[in-house]
Amino acid sequence: MRYIDQFLFQFYPYLCLVVFFLGSWARFDRSQYTWRSQSSQFLRRKQLIWGSNLFHIGILLLFCGHFFGLLTPPEVYHRFGLSTEGKQLLAVAAGGIFAFVCFVGMTMLIHRRLMDPRIRRTSKPTDIFILLFIYAQLILGMVGIPVSIADPDGGNMLVMAEWARSILLFQGGSAELIAGVPWIYKVHIVAGMTLFLLVPFTRLVHIWSVPIWYLLRPGYQIVRQQINLAKKGA
Repeated sequence: MRYIDQFLFQFYPYLCLVVFFLGSWARFDRSQYTWRSQSSQFLRRKQLIWGSNLFHIGILLLFCGHFFGLLTPPEVYHRFGLSTEGKQLLAVAAGGIFAFVCFVGMTMLIHRRLMDPRIRRTSKPTDIFILLFIYAQLILGMVGIPVSIADPDGGNMLVMAEWARSILLFQGGSAELIAGVPWIYKVHIVAGMTLFLLVPFTRLVHIWSVPIWYLLRPGYQIVRQQINLAKKGA
């Protein structure tokens, strides 16, 4: 088990990050036409809108919660008057809500993709695989909520946060830090890292193209005026 922990929690994180960045760059360089979400919006559009919105809202909030929750040193949130116990309670409550929202959205998306013959025929095997993989990872995280509730002091949370920071800072001994946490956390962490590994080979690669710039536009786009100018030019 010691060697497995060394691989999964000391070497594997860097392998996933290397493949995530270099694999994404290679795909953009060689297969730009596949760099998209491959939407099937024209089929069962209403269910897609509800499912997609709930999924994206939930998954983005979960990602931000995990990102800041794991990488923020205790001294920072203690400075704002938030105790470790309070942070643990906040993480469980907010994470449970966000996970439920995401779960509802993903259930709708999976039902739509698997139960509609037209959508299933136009879906690639990797589309279905990555959707079910994220679904399983989400359920795994939800199953771990009772384990977190049973740890109100947040001891496991502190250990996992220290492990995450040690990985990003290229510190040795990271695997030893996480050796004693419950197995469900370990499986959840490994599955989360595997998602980064899979990004360059699936539709998840489109996360690099999130149109953040759209939120920073100086004003509204006046479509009618542009069309009239185009007609005059013609």
